[in-house]
Amino acid sequence: MDLTQGTSKEKNERAKKMMLWFGLIALFMSFAGLTSAVIISRTRPDWSKGLELPQVFLVSVFVIIASSIAYVFAQRALKNNNRQLTSILLLITFALGLVFIFLQFQGFKALVDSGYYFTGETSDPKASFIFLIAFFHLLHVAVGLICLLVVIYNHFKQKYTADNMLGMELAGTFWHFIDILWVFLYLLMYFIG
Repeated sequence: MDLTQGTSKEKNERAKKMMLWFGLIALFMSFAGLTSAVIISRTRPDWSKGLELPQVFLVSVFVIIASSIAYVFAQRALKNNNRQLTSILLLITFALGLVFIFLQFQGFKALVDSGYYFTGETSDPKASFIFLIAFFHLLHVAVGLICLLVVIYNHFKQKYTADNMLGMELAGTFWHFIDILWVFLYLLMYFIG
């Protein structure tokens, strides 16, 4: 396919999608670097073998998956010109994103209550990585929530239609990416033992 062909609208859409994918690849690479650091560091003698992930992190996995499912159904509802259902599902997606953030902070609190800290005398490499990975991901969820707010605003302004969903598609791609990323990161942190 020749990327220089098509209307200016088609070229613009392709350019925006390509820019998003470049950003996602860069984001993936940064988390790949963190993953490599975890795998290498787990052989250290001061790596805590007794530290288990707080259960609330597992709950957050299901919450973030539910948010992605709600977003998919919101897109389908818009394609079927059901604006009211789209509105409800977008608001549910946003609410689940807020619940996810709350659960992350509950996970941090549970770690601290168990005596683990990000830095200091009572920290260890495993706990530090859990804090770092979860917090770094949390920052990207916050960006995703801002994108969702923009989508919700534009939806209420009736910017999106069944034939014009680019902004909704771009935000959805980013949201699903960070959701899948959290599932991977949770499994990584769970199995790094």
